[in-house]
Amino acid sequence: MVNIFRRKATALALGAVAFAVLGGGIAVAAPDDSPRAQPGAGSRAGGGPVSEVKGGAQPPVSKAAAAKARNALVPETTAGMPPTAQSFFAVVDPDGSLVRGFEAVSAQRFGPGEYEVIFSHDVTGSAFVGTVALNDDEYIPPPGEIAVAPRLDTPNGVYVATYNSAGQPADRAFHLAVLS
Repeated sequence: MVNIFRRKATALALGAVAFAVLGGGIAVAAPDDSPRAQPGAGSRAGGGPVSEVKGGAQPPVSKAAAAKARNALVPETTAGMPPTAQSFFAVVDPDGSLVRGFEAVSAQRFGPGEYEVIFSHDVTGSAFVGTVALNDDEYIPPPGEIAVAPRLDTPNGVYVATYNSAGQPADRAFHLAVLS
């Protein structure tokens, strides 16, 4: 009886290895040799450099907006991290107003589905997580999509783009988490 179980276990183990190797359980990604846009390499209608973002381009940052964002920064350690690594968040209405947040300084809407959120800490190298959401607890948000990226020339800013379910830019309320 014990021999039967050993044979079955051996056959099962060999079958699993064969499936993983021959059945496509292991994949290797090929390098992407396509040309990539460099930050500031593009141009925007009306002039001025922009940074290319998958699916579109961010609006340019004015000198006054960049200075305001820099003034909101909290000092960092020599390792480049804030004094205490932590998580920040922002809840933003479709009109770009900041509803609430932790260490969120401001939010603004640039155009249909385009937003900027400024935090009090440098968020360079952080992870950004966004979700389309309503800011009350009684309703389910409309369908939509969200994309998040570091804000051009603003170390404590996050660029947010929201879309309807057809992929067209649309104003949507959202929640944004920054993990530093």
